[in-house]
Amino acid sequence: MKNLLIRKIGQIKALLTNQQTLIYILSFLIGLVSALAAVVMKNAVHFTHVLFTQGVMKGAGGVLVLAYPLVGIFLTVLVVKYLVRDNISHGISRVLYAISTRKSYIKPHNNWSSIVTSSLTIGFGGSVGVEAPIVLTGASIGSNIARHFKLNYKNVTLMLGCGVAGAISGIFKAPIAGILFTLEILMLDLTMSSIVPLLISSVTAATVAFFFMGDNVLFSFHVKQGFMLSELPYYLILGVFCGLVGLYFTRATIGIEKLYKKIGNKWIRMLVGGSILGILIYFYPALYGEGYETVMALLNAGTGVAPGKEIFGAVSTGFWSFTLLMAGLLLVKVVATASTNGAGGVGGIVAPVLFTGGVAGYFLSGLLNQLFGLALIESSFTLAAMAGVFSAVLHAPMTAIFLIAEITEGYGLLIPLILTSTVAFITARSFQKYSIYTEQLALSGDLITHNKDKAVMTLLDWSKEVEKDLLTVRPDGTLRDLVKQISKSNRNLFPVVDEFNILEGVVLLDDVRDKMFNPELYDKLTVRELMAIPPSYIDISERGDAVLDAFERTGAWNLPVLDQGRYVGFISKSRIFSAYRELLRQFSAE
Repeated sequence: MKNLLIRKIGQIKALLTNQQTLIYILSFLIGLVSALAAVVMKNAVHFTHVLFTQGVMKGAGGVLVLAYPLVGIFLTVLVVKYLVRDNISHGISRVLYAISTRKSYIKPHNNWSSIVTSSLTIGFGGSVGVEAPIVLTGASIGSNIARHFKLNYKNVTLMLGCGVAGAISGIFKAPIAGILFTLEILMLDLTMSSIVPLLISSVTAATVAFFFMGDNVLFSFHVKQGFMLSELPYYLILGVFCGLVGLYFTRATIGIEKLYKKIGNKWIRMLVGGSILGILIYFYPALYGEGYETVMALLNAGTGVAPGKEIFGAVSTGFWSFTLLMAGLLLVKVVATASTNGAGGVGGIVAPVLFTGGVAGYFLSGLLNQLFGLALIESSFTLAAMAGVFSAVLHAPMTAIFLIAEITEGYGLLIPLILTSTVAFITARSFQKYSIYTEQLALSGDLITHNKDKAVMTLLDWSKEVEKDLLTVRPDGTLRDLVKQISKSNRNLFPVVDEFNILEGVVLLDDVRDKMFNPELYDKLTVRELMAIPPSYIDISERGDAVLDAFERTGAWNLPVLDQGRYVGFISKSRIFSAYRELLRQFSAE
């Protein structure tokens, strides 16, 4: 009996020390914790709104809406400045940056900081969503758990992806969308064996979210009517329209946030952005918070019935006045979102994108019905447009399709969703090569894509391959001094540097071999006369692809590396290619 127990314990230990088994266990754990974080964040936003703003705003006749968004942003800025002390805005971009430049390491404070700050921002009326903060939180959970178990870069990245999949799955209860979000938006080039941990994490998160929140998702709507083939041309038109709306959203967001960055003082920036947001919400109450109530009002309105009172309050609800108000809402939502983030608030753009898509779909279908006497189902066009604008802004058509299909159980609309999402993506991509998340990363060369060669070059830390132990000589030294250095070295390369460590040239052993055996020249020739000028220089800050370009351009096998003009060492083509092959092997391994 004792031997059997010992044997069983040994089997359990062996199981836990098996790398693949450990990955599966961790993916389950990360999915569980990410889902709990999503539940906490969703409830924190809700209770912040209920406790601090809902009742007071109603009692004051809505006037306090001018101040509450500013209060929320002010509290967020205080928390970030004095507690977090780090930049946690634009959560998804931060995750992408961590993958490409920080070996998928995310600071541990992100396990909680985005939950607290986004709850303050959104709970007090910030016109943003919880999705990007929960993605950063999930990614941080995955990254830090993986690093605790000392996993390698590839598996840390995989666990980070599990955290993201779990976060999206938990907040939307959409496991397929969670996996696709990780693959499309994080652009992880994973092997088939890597899909299983994502599945485990995503399904675990969805199950936990259902346990705590039931069917209560960010918005809930069940498609009751399908579509007719005769409506497909109108979904095609909707796709083009969504692509253009998505393009407007992307460029306006980037442009407005750049304007806010030009305001150097963060407190003035907060005051300007918070005030603009408050004024916009005063005139357009639908801009308050995430905006899913507005989406629900659009989806639940009967065909041909404009939900003007539910969205715009006591204003006129005639068709044309309602349509003009919807057009205005479509245009100013991006201003409200960019002002929230630009002022210092913390939140994501997924909810604003879905909001904008819903408004765009309802607006266009209602307009077509009125002008051409059609009977298009506004709720179906609202859902399809949500997928379309999501696809156009985030460049993630598959995620868009299955996110809407899973949330609404609208698989009867799968063909319109596919058509609208695809056409919107093609339209937006024709004008905007990169998504709203990847634009800045692509410009700085930090973007990892599904192109394995480019991904490896982005990740390659070539500076570790620089040879810094080469013996140097002074330019005013003699051939005798050079020969002494040659006798101490087993290399054929001798950098020539001055007293300030500035590289002036290089001496190759082959170039001086014949002179070494003529002692009469030892004190006649100087190193300056013997040195050659390198064909190119590489700065230590250059990216891997730029280094390879320099080797290809010059045909050299060794090139000097400088740091702000000062000599660091030499990098050889053979060493950088060896490092490239090793990283590619790790990147491609099952």
